[in-house]
Amino acid sequence: MKKLATKQCTVAAALSFTGIGVHNGQPSSIIIQPAAPDTGFSICRKFEDGHLSDVFPLEHDRVARTYLCTAVDLGDAGTISMIEHVVSALSGLGIDNAMLIVDGPECPVLDGSAGKYVDAIVENGVSIQPAEKKFIKIKRSIIVRSNDAFAALEPYNGRAFDVEIDFESDVIGRQRMIFDWTPARYATDVSTARTFGFLRDAKILRQAGYALGSSLENSIAVDEDKIMNSDGLRFEDEFVRHKLLDAVGDLALAGMPIYGKFRSYKGGHGLNALVLNGLFASEQNYEIVNAKDLPLEFDALEDVPLGMDSQGYIRSVG
Repeated sequence: MKKLATKQCTVAAALSFTGIGVHNGQPSSIIIQPAAPDTGFSICRKFEDGHLSDVFPLEHDRVARTYLCTAVDLGDAGTISMIEHVVSALSGLGIDNAMLIVDGPECPVLDGSAGKYVDAIVENGVSIQPAEKKFIKIKRSIIVRSNDAFAALEPYNGRAFDVEIDFESDVIGRQRMIFDWTPARYATDVSTARTFGFLRDAKILRQAGYALGSSLENSIAVDEDKIMNSDGLRFEDEFVRHKLLDAVGDLALAGMPIYGKFRSYKGGHGLNALVLNGLFASEQNYEIVNAKDLPLEFDALEDVPLGMDSQGYIRSVG
């Protein structure tokens, strides 16, 4: 059944996840807590002695670094990186408000996708809030470029993503995914796509302090013309699906869901951040609108399938 979502929502209860950081290789945990209406996504750091840092909004002007992942600045508490997967899960499911508590400088990578976050959120449910759901409606096109790569936001009657990648690799090659957003489609078609990397880059990255926690348990490893993971790919085009997953998370740092179309070619975290900067450079580029004033319908959250089979695919349960 299709329903028009006009009210904001948050997670029904606190959810905890533990794992390691894919880059620093250190143990890491994160708690997703319910948050009040109109607070959006926020984040704080939990230190070894148990005290919490100040709480900061997860918004585009807090982005501190975009190399290999998205990191946000928490002032004296330092930075927290790899926030894009958990925020992608929240935004992808249509959740408006949540607070993240992270106990280190990096969010846990889990299985390299957003699937475990999605599963837990759907299984535990959401809390509908009294405040009106709001969107950032794109009024004028914004495009940012880096050589032949680009990212763009455009007016569109809906929420859509058009992501294309092009790698000089026979395993990946050129892939494109056009995605009209609903929570159910995000859960089944996007959330379980894993991050990936090339074995030829592994030594250089580790010498630079990156990918220290990367393994076949949390990443797709590409060695020239073959996939090193024994279980293969979850989707034939899993690589572009993960790029779309990242884009959903990065664009959630707009502070509200975007009503419009996002397009990218050879994009990544850096261009995703730049296109948000371009969006907010002028108030002529957008307007804030209430959900009830938009012709936006999507599957209700209770219709989202949940559960992971042994291969990591979303399956329906119940």
